Amino acid sequence: MSKKKALPKSWTKSKKSIRAVQVVFDLGVDTARAIRQEASAQDLSFSDLIRKSVGLTPKQPVRPRFSVSLSDEDYKSLAKRYGVKEEDKETIRLKMKEELMEIKESK
Repeated sequence: MSKKKALPKSWTKSKKSIRAVQVVFDLGVDTARAIRQEASAQDLSFSDLIRKSVGLTPKQPVRPRFSVSLSDEDYKSLAKRYGVKEEDKETIRLKMKEELMEIKESK
């Protein structure tokens, strides 16, 4: 019979998150737009605005970040756009980040 191993300390915070259940709402285009705009105006994520709106405490942001899902076809297109090899995903991500940072600088 094997002993149950203790989780590494770095994983203990994740243990609570693992138990969380994601709830999805289909609210329509106009409501979704209003929520996005209001969240942006309050410097909150969409989920934090929803939490705040229903009386839950928003989570303290560790760092502002965005995510996007990229397919192999997306990487291929971006590699062509940035003039790098398709397999050089790190450089592609860095080029994307630079391009996104330019949005702030153009404002």
